[in-house]
Amino acid sequence: MNRIKQLFLVTTLFVLIYSCDDNNRGIVNPYADVDHKELAISDNDSIVAFLKNHYFDTSIDSVKAITSGQVSMYTDGKLETVDVNFNDIDYKLYVYISQQGQPKIDKGNPTKADSVFVKYSGRQISTTTSLGGTFDSNTSGTWFTLLNVINGWSYGFTKLKGGELKKDSNGGPFNGPITYLNSGKGVLLIPSGLAYSSSDLNNINNILVNKNLMFYVDLLDFVPDTDNDNDGIPNILEDPDGDGDPRNDDTDGDRVPNLADVDDDGDGVLTKNEDKNGDGNPANDFNDPNNPNLPDYLNPDIK
Repeated sequence: MNRIKQLFLVTTLFVLIYSCDDNNRGIVNPYADVDHKELAISDNDSIVAFLKNHYFDTSIDSVKAITSGQVSMYTDGKLETVDVNFNDIDYKLYVYISQQGQPKIDKGNPTKADSVFVKYSGRQISTTTSLGGTFDSNTSGTWFTLLNVINGWSYGFTKLKGGELKKDSNGGPFNGPITYLNSGKGVLLIPSGLAYSSSDLNNINNILVNKNLMFYVDLLDFVPDTDNDNDGIPNILEDPDGDGDPRNDDTDGDRVPNLADVDDDGDGVLTKNEDKNGDGNPANDFNDPNNPNLPDYLNPDIK
């Protein structure tokens, strides 16, 4: 199995988030002495130095070492910085947008909870002047839900737009290989804390633990407002505690997070059916006079 896929979990396995503490009892962490706040600072210094030592060669769509005055990726206007706070540690994620997606119908940018169709290739940032070999890639395209991947991907892809499926001259299906045009291409430079951090015991045997990573990525397409459990509430909105992470919300306490739970409040009525006004959106139905700000689908007293 490709290493990057070790962290790509199907929706039905979200329950592992709630049981990982039990599963990891008794495991000795060889990285227990790592100060992850200090590591975040040194990782950022290393990535910034790497960016200053490299440029993006548009002729071959590749990151190359500066040899004769090329504009560094760090000063190139195509570089964006994403500030991410994870486990109370501040990280900087760098996204170099070599080609912004330009579909005919603009769906905007994916959220960190949407499903994406991508091509990618990953390499370790070995030093400030060198890269390791490719440790994983997919050149034909594959689907991932951005909640089920490393955080660097979850936040990085929100800066790109997808492309469009190639059609024939009449606007019908193209008679040939499935091809996407005008896709969003770029480079993600990810600090270790947003990749395979040793702060998560599931990563301690991964050879990429605590390593900075670089991915060439190509966003072909995505599903806006992805709804993994088809309950009428998009993944990104299954976050009643408002902390920005839908993976840790479990209203009925059944150890299945809301985004994978078809009955979020455990009252025996499917979430999609708690839609009294019939507009297809369970999130705007409030029928409890004693709790007027709680939608019915999260209120076990209303069925």
